[in-house]
Amino acid sequence: MRRPDLIAFVLLLLVAAGAPLLIYPAFLTKLLCFAILAMAFNLLVGYVGLLSFGHAMFFGGAAYITGHALKVWAWPTELAILAGVAGAAAMGLVIGLIVIKRQGIYFAMITLALSQMFFFFCLGSTFTGGEDGISGIPRKPVFGVINIADDKTLYYVVLALFAASFVLIYRTIHSPFGQVLQAIRENEPRAISLGYRVNQYKLLAFVLSATIAGLAGSLKVLVFQLASLVDVSWSLSGEVILMTLVGGIGTVFGPIVGATVILTMQNYLTGVQQWVPVIQGSIFIVVVLLFQRGIAGEITEWLRRLKQRSLAKTNAVT
Repeated sequence: MRRPDLIAFVLLLLVAAGAPLLIYPAFLTKLLCFAILAMAFNLLVGYVGLLSFGHAMFFGGAAYITGHALKVWAWPTELAILAGVAGAAAMGLVIGLIVIKRQGIYFAMITLALSQMFFFFCLGSTFTGGEDGISGIPRKPVFGVINIADDKTLYYVVLALFAASFVLIYRTIHSPFGQVLQAIRENEPRAISLGYRVNQYKLLAFVLSATIAGLAGSLKVLVFQLASLVDVSWSLSGEVILMTLVGGIGTVFGPIVGATVILTMQNYLTGVQQWVPVIQGSIFIVVVLLFQRGIAGEITEWLRRLKQRSLAKTNAVT
């Protein structure tokens, strides 16, 4: 990990570790879950150039599988989470094989259509509980030792998985595999001419993104002890797009910033809930018009310019 990113990541973890002393842990845990989901989405749109309107189906699908495994099958927590993640990965593989050869608006619309089909499947399925969803999901100790019934303990477990997800995504985008993904995003015909099997790379990225989104859904079930149709709705996919856009598409910390901004706004504007979509839409317009790199992107660009000016002054003096 590059030194500036490592410093920022360590500071982020230190702040997150102390945050429960000031903020209610349940909200912080929810924030981490959606930050993981936004990071998974950003891997696909920011580094491959594929805009998916269907990431809620991986998030919600894993939530239903984990919830069912915990409540109905009485599985241990760690196995239930693995089942949800594996289910999301399998869905990602199947959906990826269908959509990966499409590009641009066609890719986005097919993912939206498949997501809506999955929503109506969940609406009528007994496995998901239909309109009622799966409620009263138990919080069983992790590995039989870690008591996640306590909100603060659960927060630190999710924080550890959030850190692992961040490192996995960071290593992916800075690996040779990640460099090929970015080459595909910038100029797919050129990547094909260089001999890369573009569709295989995109499919692997799609499955990885779906898998991490599934982890977020499985963890969300533990936070709220509920899996519902909201988890697979198109509006959730839209919120994740907004989080990534506000934070900064194609930046490692952007999705975290975006998730923090959007969820904090939703949490503290509960008194005027009917105005939240209007405010979100206004933020979207402002970001698109004035801050196209997103919050994290603009900060990164400002620091880069500041560093260049400092180097220029140093060179002028010498």
